[in-house]
Amino acid sequence: MTSTVTHPRAIERIVTGQPTRDGAGVKLTRLLTQDLQRRLDPFLMLDNFASDDPADYGAGFPNHPHRGFETITYMVAGRMRHRDSAGNEGLLQNGGVQWMTAGRGLVHSELPEQEQGVMEGFQLWLNLPGVRKMCEPWYRDIQSSQIPEFTTDDGVTVRVIAGSSHGTAGAVQREATEPLYLDLQFPDGRAATFHQTLPGDHNAFVAVYRGEVEVLDAQGAGASVARQRMAILANEGDGVALRGSVGARALLIAGRPLREPIAQYGPFVMNTREQLIEAVDDFQNGRLG
Repeated sequence: MTSTVTHPRAIERIVTGQPTRDGAGVKLTRLLTQDLQRRLDPFLMLDNFASDDPADYGAGFPNHPHRGFETITYMVAGRMRHRDSAGNEGLLQNGGVQWMTAGRGLVHSELPEQEQGVMEGFQLWLNLPGVRKMCEPWYRDIQSSQIPEFTTDDGVTVRVIAGSSHGTAGAVQREATEPLYLDLQFPDGRAATFHQTLPGDHNAFVAVYRGEVEVLDAQGAGASVARQRMAILANEGDGVALRGSVGARALLIAGRPLREPIAQYGPFVMNTREQLIEAVDDFQNGRLG
């Protein structure tokens, strides 16, 4: 795929993150909420957690179930231990990613392995197509050193968690949804620009978590996206052009929509209400994972 963008996508809407708590009281900001699931199909949720106060994250996420989708946890800073009912265990730490396919279901926990300091990261939920919702669960710990990265001529460091950027293949590929997941780190000394081509039918958004990022048009004029804001990109154009302020950081996420019915009840995401009832019944009767 070429990296030349001639018709950049514009911002369709800017979303302000919603403060909330999840798990056993972990403080976080929810950027992609349930009402945006159809617009940003195949993505279901994006949470950002960031705090240096152990009271905000210390209790973590004790045992809880999932079925029908994938969870991608990106740890910018901190340490968290994963255990699940399929026997997987791993330590998620600075710069690493935990990619878990819940499939037909499992129960897992994510608990901090630190009592002080900063814990910061993101959890993204990626839907599975109906034919794969009951697949075998799968899990992979991806350490920071295993995430491919490169630096553009303009000084932007790009970590390629999934998909492909400028000829660099990411740590994970998915055929059905073709997710692109990039962490963009703009240089400390000056503003810089980054271009990424995108298929026309893929839904895409930019989530800023340091500084400020502008989404540029073909003439180079920018529309600003501030920290803890998410810009939904219009589905017109051949890619995205971004200009980051000094030291800005942002996630660029895109994927091919499944265009299937979405039925969700908490940690279960299926296609029909009947499938949700079955998922809850399986969990309550110990048949999940």
